[in-house]
Amino acid sequence: MIDTTTLLEAFRFRHACKTFDPERTIPDEQFCAILECARLSPSSFGFEPWRFVVVQDRTLREKLRAVAWGAQGQFPTASHVVLVLARKADMLPGSDYTEHMMRDVLKMPDEAIARRHVFYPKFHSDDFKLDSPRAVFDWSCHQAYIALANMLTAAALLGIDSCPIEGFHREKAEALLDEAGLLENGRFGLAVMAAFGYRVKPQPDKRRQPFDDVVRWA
Repeated sequence: MIDTTTLLEAFRFRHACKTFDPERTIPDEQFCAILECARLSPSSFGFEPWRFVVVQDRTLREKLRAVAWGAQGQFPTASHVVLVLARKADMLPGSDYTEHMMRDVLKMPDEAIARRHVFYPKFHSDDFKLDSPRAVFDWSCHQAYIALANMLTAAALLGIDSCPIEGFHREKAEALLDEAGLLENGRFGLAVMAAFGYRVKPQPDKRRQPFDDVVRWA
């Protein structure tokens, strides 16, 4: 395990890099490690409501760039671009996907599955009020951001720059992804995007609120 100094140095190194060095490519081993950190991220109920699409096709990048005002400098210069997709109806109680996750991936015993068949619908209806398709999708997106954060941190620990990107027109971006066959007929939506590479400009000063203004002990 790393020490606290190394950890905090990585967080101070990380910033939203707007332009990357187009001549430098992240080594495959390191980028696969970044993706593996996303795959290993925690998710509610262990249902992993995400998919990570690495977009190296320059034509698709340019199409997405046309509907993503927040990716103008990043997409043409990044070594790698990742789209973080989030599941929709797959996350509903009783779906084929949640059954597959419980039985085939999580290897839950029958009695545990039976308990979850009672608890999971109540979680949707009572606890989180996931009572609309948009509410379910937003819940999946919240979890997808955990994976995003882990990718950004992993990259920083490896000395790799990154930029999370929310600056896009979701409907238009999803239309392009649907045309490319990446949304599986509406099973997925676009949660967030991220670009990775190596900086060409000095890092700006990192400005944050003081520790005592954002931390409370109860």
